[in-house]
Amino acid sequence: MADIAFIGTGIMGGPMARHLAAAGHSLTVYNRTRAKAEAWVAAHGGAVADSPAAAATGKDAVIACVGNDDDLAQVTLGTDGAFAAMRDDAVFIDHTTVSADIARRLALARTLVVDAPVSGGQAGAENGKLSIMCGGTAAAMAAAEPLMAAYALRIVHVGGPGAGQQTKMVNQIAIAGVLQGLSEALRFAQASDLDLDKVFEAISGGAAQSWQMVNRWQTMSEDKFDFGFAVDWMRKDLGLALDEARKNGASLPVAAMVDQYYADVQKMGGNRQDTSSLVRRMPK
Repeated sequence: MADIAFIGTGIMGGPMARHLAAAGHSLTVYNRTRAKAEAWVAAHGGAVADSPAAAATGKDAVIACVGNDDDLAQVTLGTDGAFAAMRDDAVFIDHTTVSADIARRLALARTLVVDAPVSGGQAGAENGKLSIMCGGTAAAMAAAEPLMAAYALRIVHVGGPGAGQQTKMVNQIAIAGVLQGLSEALRFAQASDLDLDKVFEAISGGAAQSWQMVNRWQTMSEDKFDFGFAVDWMRKDLGLALDEARKNGASLPVAAMVDQYYADVQKMGGNRQDTSSLVRRMPK
């Protein structure tokens, strides 16, 4: 069993840390809002640290799940950051969705670093069934994979440093297009006065089927959008993909369009609603 520091006990990080504790690992947790870390420890055991450095000192592994590039830089490289306190042989696993640039920067700063963004949302974290796309060296993956197995259904080593983050961008690009198509299809069905349950039964077993259709068709039709992965976070992720595309020359016209559609949803007050709220900007 490993001695682990977990930085970030929010919607995603909290459940992942819980699965590690349930697997028998020893955890010290840090969260910018100390009350969240204290609540996690009260529920699951372990210890609370006053800083990332204090959490990381002497640990076998440090795992982070924070907000963005700046947050990640602060908890790793900043004052009282984890990297200055970590053992040389400790592995760092980052589950934050960030730029490939900072993933590569962290991999240059330490030997064992894995950029490991996840897919599966809050439900996947709660149920320990996340899909994890990983970038890093073979040695870093060998150290990280047994720990990630506590909360993952699928772990794929895609390539070197930054490849995990780039793959998460691929994931979000694909989701954006699917959700726009699903939104249009739902509104078309409603405009045609079709029985939405029958339409779902007819098309969900064929080529139109997707995770979004199976899990969000009914809730979108009922205007229910409280499912965890917020529009604000999707816009952050699409922004990362669009920035990367400007560097590698890829063309992302649909992703760019959907990003602006999500800006419309934000103007409607849907910042914290699930990404399926994209349908809200289309009149019934």
